[in-house]
Amino acid sequence: MNKKKLSTLFIVQAAMIAAIYVVLTVFISAFGLASGAIQVRISEALCILPVFTPAAVPGLFVGCLIANIIVPGAGLADIVFGSLATLIAAVFSYLLRKKGFLATLPPVIANAIIIPLVLKYAGGLGDAFWFLALTVGAGELISVCLLGWLLKVLLWKYRNIIFKTDDFSRNE
Repeated sequence: MNKKKLSTLFIVQAAMIAAIYVVLTVFISAFGLASGAIQVRISEALCILPVFTPAAVPGLFVGCLIANIIVPGAGLADIVFGSLATLIAAVFSYLLRKKGFLATLPPVIANAIIIPLVLKYAGGLGDAFWFLALTVGAGELISVCLLGWLLKVLLWKYRNIIFKTDDFSRNE
């Protein structure tokens, strides 16, 4: 595949992942679960997608950034550091893509460390770091390790179709 087509495919895949992340986050925010001390962002299930494509790394970052901008309750610190937590998690999930279930752990770890600090210092939640680490980590376990792993299992059979990267020349 030539670089122009690869770049276009990469950008389209990343944009679709970002869009789906935003839609799912906005949806779950209607139930008060997109930000705060107790959060179960179903969009975080998409953090398994770096197992399938490197385009998921920028897609998840941009999706999280946009979602954090438009979802109520996410302040500037959450917009910046929450989005960076997702970027860090996506990079490490991509690096662990061949390690099975271990690929689900970077989002849990990154968010369980970074988001409680954001909530503590920017959200003014005082000395609640360990409580916040527990609640945010539990939400990530549900979102990524449970829902994300289920998503991986469901998509695995179709990975070469959905996350197509091969040559399009035969279709031209």
